[in-house]
Amino acid sequence: MSSGFDSNPFADPGVTPFADPSITQVTRSTNAQNNLEDYNPFADGEAAKPAAPSEPTPPPPAPSRPAIMQPTWDQPPAYTPSGAQKVDTTDLERRQQELEQKEAEIQRREEELRRQQASGGRVLNNWPPLPTKCCVQPCFYQDISVDIPTEFQRLVKTFYYLWMFYVGTLFLNVMGSMAYMFTSGSASTFGLSILFFCLFTPCSFVCWFRPVYKAFRSDSSVNFFFFFFIFFFQFIVSIVQALGFDNFGTCGWINSLSHFKLNIPASILMLIISFMFSLQASATMILLIKVLIAVKLVVRFRNSTN
Repeated sequence: MSSGFDSNPFADPGVTPFADPSITQVTRSTNAQNNLEDYNPFADGEAAKPAAPSEPTPPPPAPSRPAIMQPTWDQPPAYTPSGAQKVDTTDLERRQQELEQKEAEIQRREEELRRQQASGGRVLNNWPPLPTKCCVQPCFYQDISVDIPTEFQRLVKTFYYLWMFYVGTLFLNVMGSMAYMFTSGSASTFGLSILFFCLFTPCSFVCWFRPVYKAFRSDSSVNFFFFFFIFFFQFIVSIVQALGFDNFGTCGWINSLSHFKLNIPASILMLIISFMFSLQASATMILLIKVLIAVKLVVRFRNSTN
């Protein structure tokens, strides 16, 4: 009796509510209708098939980094200017030098005019440079940077240095002749060396330096002729002095080499003086040729302008 109360009075064992024929018919009609919706009338005779399940959408690609160009250190090609870009500047440089020379000439003349105006129209001598309180006053006016044209200033300065070198050589010759006298007993060479120093020092300045100075200053043909004559004579004298004949007043190659058996230190000093006289003679010939070339260039320039 208790088992009868525990059972479900509404249960119908063996009967399924969905097995009802009416419900089954409705379910079939619904499935048919779904098949009609999926039917493709334009398919090539193939039976309609239900839509296949869509594949899962692939995940979006990861964001890519921007491409980075590595720098290159290749050297650029060498620049080669074309023929049209090459400009010959030789003519321009020559004209520039001519303009600079003319400008220097104008400045030199202006300075000379101002100097003359400051001195009341007369030129004051300034060579040799002596003290103002000295009883002897300067004898010449000399200013190479003012009086001499720019293109010849270097040449005139070289002549002045050559004259100073010649005076120094004559002074050393006195010292060498004195050593020669003390070691050999010959006093004539020493006496003549003093005479040559006192005579050739002013004569060389007056006879060949001042003529070449005035020749380049005023372009004087007379001074050039006088210079060539005296300076060639100076070249001959320098050769004789470099030879060094005994009892002739100079220490040259002959008496210095023969004096080695008597006194070596005195002979070495005499050899140095001999070399200086030889160098003086060589420089004299070189400068003589340079002045000759300069005069020819000046004459050629005059003929071309005329």
